[in-house]
Amino acid sequence: MDIRQKLARNLRKLRQLHGWSQEELADEAGLHRTYISDRERGTRNPSVAVIEQLCNALSASAGELLD
Repeated sequence: MDIRQKLARNLRKLRQLHGWSQEELADEAGLHRTYISDRERGTRNPSVAVIEQLCNALSASAGELLD
C-alpha cells in the first residue's frame, strides 16, 4: 500500500471516529470539501502544511495519518 492509500484510509477512519462528514472536517481544517474527498480517494498529494491542518483538526499526529 502506498503512502497516499495509507493517508486516505487513516483520514477516513479518523474522520468517521469524530462522527464528521467530509464537509465538517473540511470546515474544521480550513479546506474545501472536495479536497477532503480527493484525499480520501488518494487522488491528490497533500503538502506538509495540509497534513498539519488535518492533524490539528482531527487532534491526531502525522504518524496516525501516515502509518
